[in-house]
Amino acid sequence: MKSDGVIEPVRRSFAVLEALSRRRTSTLGVLTGETGLPRPTVVRLLHTLIALGYAARVSREQGYRLTERVLGLAGSIRFVDHLVDAAIPHMSRFTSEHGWPLYLATLSYGAISIRHSTAPESPMSFEEAGLNSRRPVLISALGRAWLAFCPEEERRTILRDIGGLTPRQETALGAALERIRRDGYAFTRPARPTRLHGIAVAIRQDASAGARVLGSLSMRFPNSAMTEAEVGARFGRRLQQLARAVARDAATKSAG
Repeated sequence: MKSDGVIEPVRRSFAVLEALSRRRTSTLGVLTGETGLPRPTVVRLLHTLIALGYAARVSREQGYRLTERVLGLAGSIRFVDHLVDAAIPHMSRFTSEHGWPLYLATLSYGAISIRHSTAPESPMSFEEAGLNSRRPVLISALGRAWLAFCPEEERRTILRDIGGLTPRQETALGAALERIRRDGYAFTRPARPTRLHGIAVAIRQDASAGARVLGSLSMRFPNSAMTEAEVGARFGRRLQQLARAVARDAATKSAG
């Protein structure tokens, strides 16, 4: 099937990759049958995949197989799993001790995506966990924490991907991010008043300037319960410590 915006050679390449992934080895006849592509096309694509290191020829009888290089394509997905696994016990411990729900998120296609939440464990949660829901980068505490602490080049790319800013908006955002870096945490800045707010910290690879941001972590609370100043004083340092512990454990899991 063809559709607008699909580059046909790329589609065919992925069709062969997907067919190869279904079994340990695949013959040329099997690949031709499963992809529906002409035999000469499959041969050319296989030669390309072999030249790039993503496939290998096993033998005349067994055919072809994928190589370990394809695992690199899923590296970021595997890291998200490591990050979630590392964060779960720390987040549950925090919610058990303090009651408030926590949310773990990563950046995905220009928005912040929720990967884990302790909302179901919290007696003070006023919303669902929202797993895989997407939050605006500029408005959410999670997104603002990410923007404040990610490398400059990444920040420019994120802002370009979401449509860019006017000079006035850039100036205002720059001042806001500088304050976030100074405080160590960010707050939600909704377009209109809401009863729920969030405080968020960045989970960084290390404490050095320009270090990679691995994720962001927020605590959600009703603004009628505490002011931002009270939340920052009570939970800002605790959340930063939690973020450092998650980054340390995620690095250990990835290395293992």
